[in-house]
Amino acid sequence: MLQKQTLVDLSDSSPTKHNANCVVMVPPKEFGFNPETAKDNEFQQGSTLAIDELRAQVMQEFESMVSQLRSAGIQVIVLDYAVGDQVTPDAVFPNNWFSTTSKGELFTFPMACENRRSEVRLHELREALEMSGRHVDAEHSFEHYLEQDAYLESTGVMIFDHINRTIYAALSQRCDRDVLEQFAEQSGYSRVVSFQTLLPSGKPIYHTNVMLAIGERFCVICDEIIPQYERTFVVRSLAKDKQIISISLEQMNAMCGNVLQLESINGEKVIAMSQTAFNAFTPTQRNQLASHGRLLSFDVSTIESVGGGSVRCMLGEVFLPARSRFL
Repeated sequence: MLQKQTLVDLSDSSPTKHNANCVVMVPPKEFGFNPETAKDNEFQQGSTLAIDELRAQVMQEFESMVSQLRSAGIQVIVLDYAVGDQVTPDAVFPNNWFSTTSKGELFTFPMACENRRSEVRLHELREALEMSGRHVDAEHSFEHYLEQDAYLESTGVMIFDHINRTIYAALSQRCDRDVLEQFAEQSGYSRVVSFQTLLPSGKPIYHTNVMLAIGERFCVICDEIIPQYERTFVVRSLAKDKQIISISLEQMNAMCGNVLQLESINGEKVIAMSQTAFNAFTPTQRNQLASHGRLLSFDVSTIESVGGGSVRCMLGEVFLPARSRFL
């Protein structure tokens, strides 16, 4: 049983606020290995567990993470849903299909894999947000780009520097340059830094958020997978007002790039990551990160290995204004 959220002050919705104090998480009720996403997600691995055992294990990881986040002062909205005809094995990664703004906007996005599009449960999301005291003033959908086979998987592919109104994005099948620039224009971001990546397999990285994380005053980046002619520009752009924490390819494969800075309802900064990532950071890197927020690590090893995503992928940030000062 998931814990109930306590009364908290969620009134801070400054337009330049970088960190959310509220997240949406979706329970892994239908979790499993997704062969469609495995075509370009090299982080996915098969499992020898029976499906019921696998889902019980990942549900335990999910519920423990929800509980720990709430204990740290983060509002967690659990988006439950009724199981339908279309199985959604990756529903636990909601950050790929929606994003929100402090102006009350809710955006939905086109996802590349057909069996992931059933994860877009707009009615249920809107209802859960409203019940949790978060108000949606306007909705914008980019899903019509599916007709053009053009995709933009939300904060999976777009890493926001909210303070500098800049979007960083690794181009791939899941991140179309034209849709990216159209979104930036419509949402009021003044600058887009898009770049290529190259893995040892010869493929691009499937999602930017496994190789790059941006906090208020730091970033974690696996810059070695960016071609040299673009790498210098990207790193210099980030280094203008961020501490650069460079990770290796091996550390990226341990999900060190898939971290997210959040803020508690008391204003304490925290950095959410998996236990796998925490263990893979060097002591020096952990100290650097800890200077920007308390480190929160979660054991989501089954979700990571089978689903190919980690803690950041499981968190849909909510920047929407609260209807009232207290919830």
